[in-house]
Formats: sequence, C-alpha cells, structure tokens
Amino acid sequence: MHVFIHINNIHISPDNPYQRIMNIVFLDSHALNPGDLSWKPFEEFGTLTTYPRSTSEEAVVRAQDADVILTNKVRLGEEEFAQLPHLRLILEAATGYDNIDVAAARRHGVTVCNVPAYSTLAVAQHAMALLLEVCNQVGHYSRKISIPAGESSGTDTSYWAVSPDFCCWDRPVTELTGKRIAIVGWGNIGSKVAQLLLPLEAEVVAVTSKPQEALPTGVKKVSLEEAFATSFAVSLHCPLSASNRAFVNRDLLSASRRGLILINTARGGLINDADVAQALADGQLAAYCTDVLSQEPPSADHPILHAPNVFITPHIAWASADARQRIIDIMTRNFQAFLAGSPINVVS
Repeated sequence: MHVFIHINNIHISPDNPYQRIMNIVFLDSHALNPGDLSWKPFEEFGTLTTYPRSTSEEAVVRAQDADVILTNKVRLGEEEFAQLPHLRLILEAATGYDNIDVAAARRHGVTVCNVPAYSTLAVAQHAMALLLEVCNQVGHYSRKISIPAGESSGTDTSYWAVSPDFCCWDRPVTELTGKRIAIVGWGNIGSKVAQLLLPLEAEVVAVTSKPQEALPTGVKKVSLEEAFATSFAVSLHCPLSASNRAFVNRDLLSASRRGLILINTARGGLINDADVAQALADGQLAAYCTDVLSQEPPSADHPILHAPNVFITPHIAWASADARQRIIDIMTRNFQAFLAGSPINVVS
C-alpha cells in the first residue's frame, strides 16, 4: 500500500528517496529576503534553516546534514561536495550559476536548478537607467541644484539659483535618437533592452551567435569588433564563462570608437578591470556604467572605484521586491518538480 503526502499541489510518495527531502539550508539568505518576504513556501517542504551569509568553509559545517541547499553566491565545488554526503539538490537563487561547480555536483549525484528570466525587466530597466544617467545627467544636476535640509538657502548653495538664465548646464545632454547601441548577448535581458531602445529611435545592433533571421526587424547582427568600433554605447548581457572572461580588454578597447559608453549589468568578470580603468583615464571610454564588479563587495583599491567617469551601483538591478518574489516562486516550482521526479531548470 502506498501512502501519499499532498504538498504544494504535488503528490509525494515515501517510496521515492528523492521525495523524502526534509532538511533544507539557505546559506546566504539575506540578499534575497532581508525580512520583507515570506519563507513559508520552503517551510512546507520540511525544516528550513537560514543563514544571512556563509563562507564556503562555513557552508560545509552548516549544510552537513542538508538534503537541499539554497544559495545565491556561496561557492560550492568538489571539496565541498565531498563533505556533504546527504546533499541531493541545490536551488540556485539566481540565473547565473558560476559559483557552482556543476560537473562536480553531477559526479556527486547533486542536481542543480537555477532561476531563469526572473529579472528580465528589472535588469533591462536598470541598464537603461545607467545609460540615461550618462545621457541626461539627472543625478549630476540634482546634486548641484538641491539644498540639503538644514543648510543655508543662500544663492551660493544652488547652481541654478545663481544662473542668469532660465536654464543652465555644465555637462551636455544627449539624445539617443540615431545613436548606434550594441547589445552583446541576445538573451532575455539583451533583447528586452533592445525593445526599450527602439521607441527612442536608437539604432540597435546585436553581437550574438543567433542568425540574422532570428533577430527582430530593425536589429542588425554585427561582430564584436564592429560593435566596439562603431557604436555610441555597448551594453553587455552575456553570461560569464572561461572563454569570455575579461574579453573587454586593452586590445578590444584600443580599437573601439573613441568616447564609447560601456554598460555592464551582466558580470564584472567580463572586463579587464585595469584595462577599462586605463581606457577611462585616457578618454578612450567616455563612461563605464556598471552594476557588477569582478570582486563583490570590492576591495578599497579596486581599479574601477578610482577611475574617472564611472557610474556604479552595488549589484541592485535584480533586487526589486517583485523580482525577488519571482525568485522564491520559481525556486518553489523547481523544488516541487524535483520532488515529483521531473526536475526543471536543471543546469549542465
């Protein structure tokens, strides 16, 4: 006789060892849920233990008896898997999974599932915000004009207040109409950025492995070299891999259009930090707009922090409450599917 337990709209049979999962550990939960969302969906599967942050060394101790690990950025490789004998499932709380040695996980019988497409609009919106900040200088002018509460309201405090004209500027404002914007990586986010650019009448080109006929009308496929050599701005939307690490380097930048704007909401490791910093100092790059760095959080001497004309946000493009809730929802479905014996969003 089979006894079935009903959890989250699936039937779980005790006869299936993959459906006995009860010990769940979230190794770095704070970024996903600092307290404004609910853990209830995971608690319905068993005992959930959350840690705000963990090192790889702490992970081994904390997940010693875990059947399931939830994580975003904790690095797990061969050494860690060898010390986690009960582990059967990793739920990556992100689309990128370069923190997980997937081959090692497979050798140890561990399934790894990620969260695709949860932040498409959020990251595309952030990429546009970075580009528009360079073009429209909203932050720059707001800082020059506003008077902090409690400070003098004298005319020497506000840039606008001492202007002899109704308007004033010390940095140019630039339209995107007719400007060539290159999208490197034509995935969900890259294609969404293109959709946002087209109504502004920018010329959108794409660096992608997809054929020209797979691209929408009005978007031209170009080489990486042509993109950097001919564009007003280049926006990076490709995953980080061993083959493209630091591909934005001195050689590529030296052949780029002088005054190029570079935008990166993908991975900090896609650029050579020292080379980009030098290109900014030389004026080869007009601006580097990024939500990601090669080291997060960065060291105090990180080259990008000290370069001119950088617009940096602290890896927040993904972090809207709506996007974080979608992560929890998709991770829950990943969990359900694994328990049902038909895993989804499995990475390889």
